[in-house]
Amino acid sequence: MNIKFTKMHGAGNDFVVLDGVRQALDLTPDFIRRLANRHFGIGADQVLVVEPPEDTQNDFRYRIFNQDGNEVEQCGNGARCFAQFVFETGLTEKHIISVETRAGVISPELLGPGRVRVNMGPPQFSEGSVHFDSTGLNTRQEGDATVYEIELPASLGLKQTHAEFSVVSMGNPHAVILSERLAVAPIAVLGRWLEVHPRFSQKVNVGFLQVVERDQAGLRVWERGAGETLACGTGACAAAVTGMRRGLFNPEVNIQKRGGLLTIEWGGEGMPVFMTGPAETVFHGEFLL
Repeated sequence: MNIKFTKMHGAGNDFVVLDGVRQALDLTPDFIRRLANRHFGIGADQVLVVEPPEDTQNDFRYRIFNQDGNEVEQCGNGARCFAQFVFETGLTEKHIISVETRAGVISPELLGPGRVRVNMGPPQFSEGSVHFDSTGLNTRQEGDATVYEIELPASLGLKQTHAEFSVVSMGNPHAVILSERLAVAPIAVLGRWLEVHPRFSQKVNVGFLQVVERDQAGLRVWERGAGETLACGTGACAAAVTGMRRGLFNPEVNIQKRGGLLTIEWGGEGMPVFMTGPAETVFHGEFLL
């Protein structure tokens, strides 16, 4: 039996996209891990699945699986690729679609070939929204943002003894750390440690944000279940709104990732975040089961 797939990427964040509307799929964790494995499978940061909607008022259901086989709530770069995929493959002729995710309904909009804008919904900043326990931590306010300080164990081998971060949910949990120089930031060490810290009961994505100007920034993200990726759409949204709440950015900011540029817009508390960026098809194929 063969499974048809499409390989896509959004700013270097790469995906295997599966059409679950026109073919039957058995989405076991082992199957997902085989597809995502870069040596023995196709290779991807995440596997994306297109399914019929549960609510017929929407157009599709969008499911996201990390490399480790676990299903997650949201993926912004994947949402753009999802929209490009359903249009390219004839599943829809609409340029704006309504898509169900585990984090709620989103509305991607095709702006032109390989260019998609997504309404990612409003961010949430409560500790509960990211399943975070701050008991006993030092905190301070910077603008509208809460900044948490956590002690780092000597076993990490880092010069710094503490790390500061803010938390935000874009349907999935993020911790955002300001960094003066991304090139030497301890992404793998600190990102891996904080991802699985017991204070985050659902694990957490860790973003390292470097402010360049009020409308420009650099970002690297350690994604839970995937490690560092070339881009993370929800991570860019989380970093942008964190910077805006801390008074560092204008309401629109360009976030430079290693894989490309994303533009993030946010109107303030209670308003949705809009993300615009590329979505590109790499190749189509069939995977032999």
